[in-house]
Amino acid sequence: MAKKGNRVQVILECTEHKTTGLAGTSRYITTKNKKNTPERLELKKYNPLLKKYTLHKEIK
Repeated sequence: MAKKGNRVQVILECTEHKTTGLAGTSRYITTKNKKNTPERLELKKYNPLLKKYTLHKEIK
């Protein structure tokens, strides 16, 4: 039986890639504790299409 808790799966999407006009997107899947972090998550992650570290924000 699965555990019930405050951890939820979230998708992080690159913010800089949208402005470049290139095809594709950079997305990461991670988990967060919605009780401790109710606001949207923002992390610096590697974007392989741009070949640099960029800001990724939680979507949805």
